[in-house]
Amino acid sequence: MAILPIVIHGNPVLHRPAAPVTTIDDNLRKLMADMDETLDASHGVGLAAPQVGVGLRMFNYKYPNDDGVPERGFILNPVLTLGKISSADPDPNTEEEGCLSFPGYGFPLKRADWVTVSALNEKGEPISFEATGWFARVMQHETDHLDGKLYVNRLNKKWTAKSKKVIKREGWTVEGNSWLPGTDPDPFGHDQLDDEN
Repeated sequence: MAILPIVIHGNPVLHRPAAPVTTIDDNLRKLMADMDETLDASHGVGLAAPQVGVGLRMFNYKYPNDDGVPERGFILNPVLTLGKISSADPDPNTEEEGCLSFPGYGFPLKRADWVTVSALNEKGEPISFEATGWFARVMQHETDHLDGKLYVNRLNKKWTAKSKKVIKREGWTVEGNSWLPGTDPDPFGHDQLDDEN
């Protein structure tokens, strides 16, 4: 197993739809093992294959939930049915999202409070479940990656303007930017939290 570099906004693989997974073979199983190790090292709650430079429709997650779903696993070729998304402004205190491919920043975003997920698991078996609350948000965020979208593409006008300033300031308009969990400083400050404990 290996920790993989996480590519950052501007890399073309993040901005185009990923291809369906058609075969589960040793290469895919190795990628899954590497993605699990990378997710753990990143302190994230989800990691889509495009985020490690692989244009396939799959992601892993690690999130305790109240929906009777294992707290970690892989989702392949997901199809989501979303509940209603409120048209109210997102709450900066309770609805801020972050992304490993937009490292170090967070912006408020409205999401559906529940989704139904139909997909395959890591063994290629069909699965279907309902996700609620923040677990539903994780499912939506990661599936967006498979559709060539980052959460910053869904922000309202105010927060879109702020995210565009970040993109320009950080130079995230071109490919070639990445960070390596466990080696590079953690952009969300988990290193400092570990040091304090």
